[in-house]
This record gives sequence, C-alpha cells and structure tokens, in this order.
Amino acid sequence: MTDPTTGRLRVDGATLHYEVRGSGPLLLLIPGGAGDAASYDGIADDLAADYTVASYDPRGLSRSPLEDPRSTQRVVRHADDAFRLLRLLSPDAPARVVGCSSGAIVALHLLTAHPERIERVVAHEPPAVEVLPDAAEHRALLARVQDTFRRDGLMPAVAEFAAGLRRPGAEEPVTAEAAIELPPRAAARAGRTMANMPYFLGRIVPSFMAYVPDVERLAALSDRLVLAGGADSRGELPYRPAALLAERFGTELVHFPGGHTGLSTHPAEFAELLRKVLAPTPE
Repeated sequence: MTDPTTGRLRVDGATLHYEVRGSGPLLLLIPGGAGDAASYDGIADDLAADYTVASYDPRGLSRSPLEDPRSTQRVVRHADDAFRLLRLLSPDAPARVVGCSSGAIVALHLLTAHPERIERVVAHEPPAVEVLPDAAEHRALLARVQDTFRRDGLMPAVAEFAAGLRRPGAEEPVTAEAAIELPPRAAARAGRTMANMPYFLGRIVPSFMAYVPDVERLAALSDRLVLAGGADSRGELPYRPAALLAERFGTELVHFPGGHTGLSTHPAEFAELLRKVLAPTPE
C-alpha cells in the first residue's frame, strides 16, 4: 500500500482531511458509516492506476474536526464539502464519484445539486429509507435506537441498530475480529472508527436516514447514476432503497461482491467491478 499525499481543506464549520493517490481523471471516494478516508485503502492503490483517487474524512469524523462539535449535521452540508473537494482537485473537468452507505446518500445529493461537476456516480446501498413504502417502520426503529443510546449507552444502541438493518430472520454475523491482532495501520483505522461511533450513531444516522432524495431529478440524471447493492445483502434495509430506485428508473441494479461492507470484505473483486462500471460508456 502506497502512502497518499494528504491535505487540509477549510470548509464552512470544519476542516477536512483528504488523501490523494495516482493520476488521471478525478475519482472521489466518499466514506460511509463511522469510517474515514482509510475505508478505501483496500482499493485505492488499484484504482490509482487509472485515476487520481481522492478520499477524505467527512466533517466531524477522525481528522476532520468541527468548529462547533454540537452543530447539526445535514446531508446538504456534507454534499457541499464533497463539491468543494471536486472544485479543488478537478477544477476544469467533471469527476467520477463513489459513495458507500451514508456516503452514497451524500453522492446522490451531490449529483442532484451539481450535475455539471459529475461524470458518473456509483451509489452502493444508500440507506435512504424515506423512499420505501414502509418508511414509517424505519422511523420507529431510529427512534428506538436513539432512546436506547440515551438510556443504555453506545453498544446496546449499536446492537439494536445493526439488528434493524438485517433482513427479517437473518442471524447476527459471527466475526473473529476481536481476536485478531491487526497491523498498526489497520489498528489505527479501527481505533478511529470506534471513536467515531457515538458521533455517527447520534448525529449522522438520524439526519441522513431522514433525508428524502429528489427522485424526479435523479431519474432525469439516471444515465450517469449507477445504483449498486451487495450480492449477499438482498432484502436487507440498506439494499432496498437502491433496488427500488433502480426499478423505478428502469436501470440495472449492479451487484457488488459481499454484503453491505463488501468494500472491506472483498476489496480486490470490489475494485475490479468498480473499474468496469466507472469506465466511459461507448458512444
């Protein structure tokens, strides 16, 4: 893994840490969940053979501090951060953008707000639950998670949130991560992710999962939008909005290897498919 070039970008209310590798057209990678720029370490070097690959720590996460830690988090503001990175790193040409999970919600808004800056967007499992016919059930889930967070603390709330994301009847996945001694770089990433969890669960989740995308505008821009889901996450909550939107737009739902976190569990295969869907469409 090569060390990226790092930079700092002052934006309204925060300072963003960003990382750049490679050369060529800009490919902006928007992290999701409690992750940061390092979420894409497993694929960034591979993609840097064809692109200037940039990722960043979203405002309030890891190395991107907020001026006011109590400030309300909005999809619109996060998308504006991504736009400012596009303007900085690719001032004269539109860019390709990839977002996963909550980062995919940011990517959807970025496309509707600044289509002139975007050549193609890949949105992998954006949990935009407000487009679903049973959105009220998911609002109730989020309310329960926030109540649990306030009453019982972080880990019980995380467990309740994770259970609500799984498809009905699915068992909780068993992992051995706690028993594995991680390399220093991976350990540092894991530490930052864990430190980000209270902010993510308490500040990002309620706002982002209440976001209502402009479906009509997305439909008009669907020729440059790739909606994606995990091959192993059919029926799970984050998968369903992408599937519904792809059906509504009459476009293909592209299935990436693994589940919601296929980026981490299947990085080589994920990068290979990502390169294919990012390639220019022949005239």
